Amino acid sequence: MSFPTSPASDGRNHPADEDGARSAGRLVGRSAERALIDDLFDSAATRGAALVLTGEAGVGKSALLDTAAERASEAGFTVVRIAGSQFEQSGSFSGLTQLLQPLAEEIPALPTRQAETLQAVRGLSEEQPAELLAIANAVQVLLSQTAAKRGPITLVIDDSAWLDRPSAVVLGTVARNVRTGSLVLLAASRTGDESFLSSTGIPSYEVRALDEESAKALVAERFPAMTARVRQRLVTEAAGNPLALLELPVPLNEAQQTERGPLPAVLPLSERLKKIFSVRVSALPRATRELLLLAVLDGSGDLHILERAVDSSDVLTRLGPAERAGLVWVDSLTGRLVFRHPLTRSAVIELSTSAERRRMHLDLAEEFPEGSERRVRHLAAAAVGPDDQVAALLHDVAYRTLRRGDAVGAITSLLRASELSSSGTTKGRMLAEAACLGANITGDLRNVRSLLDNAMSADPVGADSLAAATAAASQLLNGEGDADTAHRLLVGAIRSHAQPGQTDDNILREALHTLLMVCFFSGRPDQWQAFDSAVAEVLRHSPDPLLRVLRGAFGDPAHAASSVLDVLDDLILGLTRETDPRRIVRTAIAGAYVDRLPSCRSALRRVVDDGRNGGAIATAIEAHFLLANDAYAGGQWDDVPDVIDEGLRWCATHNYRLLGWTGHFLRGLLSAARGDDQTALEIADRLDCWGNPRGLGALHVYASHIRALSALGSADFESAYRCLRSLSAPGRLPSHMPHSLWLFWDFAESAARTGHHAEAIEHVAAVRTSGIPSISPRLAMMTDAAGAIATPDVIDHDLFERAIAAPGAERWPFDWARICLAYGERLRRAKAGGAAGVHLEAALSTFQRLGAQPWCARAANELRASGVHVTTVTSTEDSRTPLTPQEAQIAQLAATGLTNKQIAAQLFLSPRTVAAHLRSVFPKLNVTSRAGLRDALTRSIASS
Repeated sequence: MSFPTSPASDGRNHPADEDGARSAGRLVGRSAERALIDDLFDSAATRGAALVLTGEAGVGKSALLDTAAERASEAGFTVVRIAGSQFEQSGSFSGLTQLLQPLAEEIPALPTRQAETLQAVRGLSEEQPAELLAIANAVQVLLSQTAAKRGPITLVIDDSAWLDRPSAVVLGTVARNVRTGSLVLLAASRTGDESFLSSTGIPSYEVRALDEESAKALVAERFPAMTARVRQRLVTEAAGNPLALLELPVPLNEAQQTERGPLPAVLPLSERLKKIFSVRVSALPRATRELLLLAVLDGSGDLHILERAVDSSDVLTRLGPAERAGLVWVDSLTGRLVFRHPLTRSAVIELSTSAERRRMHLDLAEEFPEGSERRVRHLAAAAVGPDDQVAALLHDVAYRTLRRGDAVGAITSLLRASELSSSGTTKGRMLAEAACLGANITGDLRNVRSLLDNAMSADPVGADSLAAATAAASQLLNGEGDADTAHRLLVGAIRSHAQPGQTDDNILREALHTLLMVCFFSGRPDQWQAFDSAVAEVLRHSPDPLLRVLRGAFGDPAHAASSVLDVLDDLILGLTRETDPRRIVRTAIAGAYVDRLPSCRSALRRVVDDGRNGGAIATAIEAHFLLANDAYAGGQWDDVPDVIDEGLRWCATHNYRLLGWTGHFLRGLLSAARGDDQTALEIADRLDCWGNPRGLGALHVYASHIRALSALGSADFESAYRCLRSLSAPGRLPSHMPHSLWLFWDFAESAARTGHHAEAIEHVAAVRTSGIPSISPRLAMMTDAAGAIATPDVIDHDLFERAIAAPGAERWPFDWARICLAYGERLRRAKAGGAAGVHLEAALSTFQRLGAQPWCARAANELRASGVHVTTVTSTEDSRTPLTPQEAQIAQLAATGLTNKQIAAQLFLSPRTVAAHLRSVFPKLNVTSRAGLRDALTRSIASS
């Protein structure tokens, strides 16, 4: 009989003894196993119970036994523990003596014959122990009488397969009769090991390895200083084995745990792990061990490569002993060799010599064509001293690896290339490039200084190389926010080193992208001019469409986006196939101000997942905030805080202080929109306090946006106007302030509501002249709304209704609802109460769904002023908010089959307004077309 095996997702464990370690005296997780143990003791209240835990070495069986013993003691059980030992297997009654010792004072009370039998087993009598059956009967009587006197007993047996044979026979008899007494027997045994319990028929339960999330939690708790990337490597190598998770870090030094030093290709084993994983490997024939070593160094599992490398077609026969020992197997579907546990690979490496490994790397290199990545890596692994040819090949491989999406692998290759370089100049260049990629991509900002110091030591003359300048500038910008120094470093380095044909295009692109971000955050036109001058020279010789798109769509979208949108859209279409995290994030950045982020979501999520798995952290941080930006614009406001929080945690861990302010800005914007003015204004003040002394104009613009939105929500139009007016003059869209695309509607509303209609009109005219409405449907919608609200006397119904009925308006619910509110306010003041109510109800409904409380209050006040009774919703409700009366009327008419034009004629509305309200109705009723309206309305009426 057996229980189902435990799902991996149920386990979080700090194993004990050989199975790992416990954390602060408690077992972490393992909810399924703990529930099983609880059930075991609950059933023992009426009758005995037994269970055998099985699993591989180190999986956590001992920790579960510890937990069971604690649980039993708390429940009033007498706990007796026995542990088998390899060194005592050949003895007699060593296991049984462990059982009898804590119960010794009960033995004299037994019948004379049985007492003498047990004292003989303990070695306290001159008599020889009786037959095993008699001993078993005596033990059962002892357990029964003890239970009657003390209460129920729990017998905990660890490593049951290693018990000496006489004890195993006796305890096997006890196990078969466990249900006749007040006894719980809980034992543990390694999978595949025969024990005395194998034939008793008691239930078994296989303890599985930890799932990835639990494994990460275990390592993070025990090794909090370890970086995410190293943690991910450990989790992969340990394959969920708790003992391995806690022991693998032991041979690593502090530099390796915190990524200041490279990790070995195969992680070394601690002494405890060697005892577990090396014993079976060392028992294999030499030819089998050599073949396993070859398979580990190759890493592909391809048997054909092994056959060619050893010049033999009989590799399966040579692998036979390893397969019979349970170390490897051949997958019948793929025909590849698979190691049953990743740490067996480490054991194979531990048992080999460096000379053997180098020889086999050379053999494997011969199996791949010239210049191929696998050939180069084997040659690099086989090299003992400097080898400039291999170093140059490995440098090329590093950037191929980066384009494939493995930024960590790229930096590892650059560091190895530096070790193989005989020239100080080349060594310094490789180290500087590793620092550059680390700062911009993988999140190694803390290691940049040490890498640059090493580069300077190797090549003092080349310390001002473009790679070194880019790395230093990234550290200055992201860490301390020193944009001015970063700008001077980069401009000088680009002018000095970016010569056609003499500079690596990869580093040149990193330098220019870093300079672009410096210019963006500084927000100063003179810095943009220096950037444009550098880019113009570079693009003549090394055209990069992404760089040109970034400059137009992100650097100055108000004036230059239109000319690059076609290229940007093509780049976004290619994101489904893009693997390079740099290009994914930078393409999405180019799309941020021009409303292309929704098309980048899936690719950005891949970058985030890569960061979670220890990959490119810096780009994952940027991806997080881009996704948060998209969620805010798209009305997915409940998702925004979690996305921001994770990004901010990574910023704190990796010291990306400047990037963190982007997350704080988004949090402040959401707080302002939802009416948490205290939080919003605190964030705005902190943005200014950190950014202003550093000359970071973008942070001041962020702060102004938050303050303006907070003021608009509470209808403090004067404060909003002053705040936005301070950023730029009316009718001007500064080329150095791309954020102006997100502020022109706010400025038009605040200017118009404070009597500055001429300024509002001038500003909208500048927006139209620059071609902003052609960039995206949202910007066209906002331009029409800004134009409509700017007019002082006459309501421009056409502009308002065109804005409300804009294609895809439902994708920007907050913006759309603000337009409805503005139109409704105008209509109410013009005494058109009925028409005003339609738009005000639509605005209120959307604001309620978003949880935009100050905006709900504004809409509700307007409705009350127009004579409509309103019950204000004070918290975010179910997304399927009840229909407003106007929406219900339109929905009912549409359900009868009437067209928008026919409905508009009946209700004295425009067809555009009808269409806009139907778009609001569909998500509330959870339908996607008019066809589902009738059934949805019927269900809605029935439920109410």
